[in-house]
Amino acid sequence: MNSQADFKPGYLALSGGVGGAKLALGLAQVLSPDELLVVCNTGDDFEHLGLTICPDLDTVLYTLAGRSNKELGWGQEDESWQFLAALDSLGGETWFRLGDRDLATHHVRTSLMKQGLSLSQVVDYLREKMGIRHRVAPMTDDRVRTQVMTQEQGTLPFQEYFVKERCEPRVTGFEFAGIDQASLSPGLKAGLHDGLKGIIICPSNPFVSVNPILQLPGLLESIASLGVPVVVVSNIVGGTALKGPAAKMMEELNLPVTALGVAQFYHENFDLEHLHHASSPQAKKGNLVSHFVLDSQDASHQQAIEGLGFAVTLTNTVMLSLSDRANLAAEIIKVLETAR
Repeated sequence: MNSQADFKPGYLALSGGVGGAKLALGLAQVLSPDELLVVCNTGDDFEHLGLTICPDLDTVLYTLAGRSNKELGWGQEDESWQFLAALDSLGGETWFRLGDRDLATHHVRTSLMKQGLSLSQVVDYLREKMGIRHRVAPMTDDRVRTQVMTQEQGTLPFQEYFVKERCEPRVTGFEFAGIDQASLSPGLKAGLHDGLKGIIICPSNPFVSVNPILQLPGLLESIASLGVPVVVVSNIVGGTALKGPAAKMMEELNLPVTALGVAQFYHENFDLEHLHHASSPQAKKGNLVSHFVLDSQDASHQQAIEGLGFAVTLTNTVMLSLSDRANLAAEIIKVLETAR
């Protein structure tokens, strides 16, 4: 198993699950393995049936390995459900659907972590076993768990809200248990180096996929000190979340369910002016985000988003095919190269 601690990529991608994995695959088409590190949210991780399960990490790994279940959007292709059927017949918990192939991943990860390996080391092991050349890292090796505060049921662990309750309770806010004590993973820490060319925030849910990563202690300060361009790809297109509950969350949090609402979230929550490093001449000033990628059908929001201080690029962001993914990735790299 190779160490991530000395890998210095040209580009850093911050990813959640399905939407982030699609763009990660596109980036892997246009960037060499030496140029890209994909850092995944681990706030969605949880323990179930005695296993450690990492939904966003696994979605990215399966996608890069060509194993993802494209019909479901999660899990592996050619999946079978014998374990789940047997579990159900014995009265076990089946609300979180674990396929037989997927189960093997969780078993190996749990076994290796019980032997003392870190999550980063396990991700590297799985990546190599799956034949993935591009590097993938968790945001932290420490335990961080996203909690969803709801109007009807109080605070729920993310997977219970997302899967068991099917996102039905109204959201009032989020907490990231353990975040204050969490450290950057070795891969993420090494990726924040002087030669970094840019950071890409994939089209993932801002609240529960991206925010846990950005809330890691010291991360914003490190980004500010590097002064690199940061581009956000909107996860809302035409007033709809292409995957997941982001649009519903935005509505319940009184945010416009538009790409402008996404831009407003980043504008309001990631101001760098107060950071210690932002006082140095090299440090990035203003907002964490410098560039915003907007789908062409949302062109009416361009002027308002530019008014927030973001440079806006209009392009197709709906990734239906591999060529869509690669074309969007190439457009983003062009934006970052121009910014430098």
